[in-house]
Amino acid sequence: MERVDRQTVLELLAKNPIIASVKDEEGLSAALDSDVPVIFLLFGDIVTVGMLTRRAHAAGKAVFVHMDLVEGLASREVSVDFIAHGTVADGVLSTKAGLTRRAKELGLVSVQRFFLLDSMALENIQKHHAQDTSDPIEVLPGLMPQIIHQVMETVDKPVIAGGLIREKEDVTAALAAGAVAVSATSPDVWAM
Repeated sequence: MERVDRQTVLELLAKNPIIASVKDEEGLSAALDSDVPVIFLLFGDIVTVGMLTRRAHAAGKAVFVHMDLVEGLASREVSVDFIAHGTVADGVLSTKAGLTRRAKELGLVSVQRFFLLDSMALENIQKHHAQDTSDPIEVLPGLMPQIIHQVMETVDKPVIAGGLIREKEDVTAALAAGAVAVSATSPDVWAM
């Protein structure tokens, strides 16, 4: 599988709007055996991340590396360069705008992750949107349809809802609010 671009990721998510967020080897194995087309890799280190992304591609999955959670990666642009040139990852996700911006510069799909804790966090999304630091954005927790809808009115980027998604109702509420996909660590959700 070759690297996919933003449009291809959106097409994959239109067919199956569930993203497997994997935090360990067991989760990765389950995701590789599932029907989900996209994997968010939330574990690994600089020694294993290349192999983990190759395994995902070999299974026909688009894979994104969470820059903030892979051990040994610094919060610096050179870490994104390493992912772009040292792995087959299709993209990255991070809470750090500088990293997602660098990924876009290198042709990777970039997902900026926002934790919606209060009204200041909503304002932060608007600020970063103006800087065009990512392709889709991910908002956590994903159990807030009204807030997802508000974010959709604020930005003209695809929104992924993640965090605490456990039930089919959580998935349908997030999608009905306008999210293009949900990310979840639960294999039960991946099978929905």
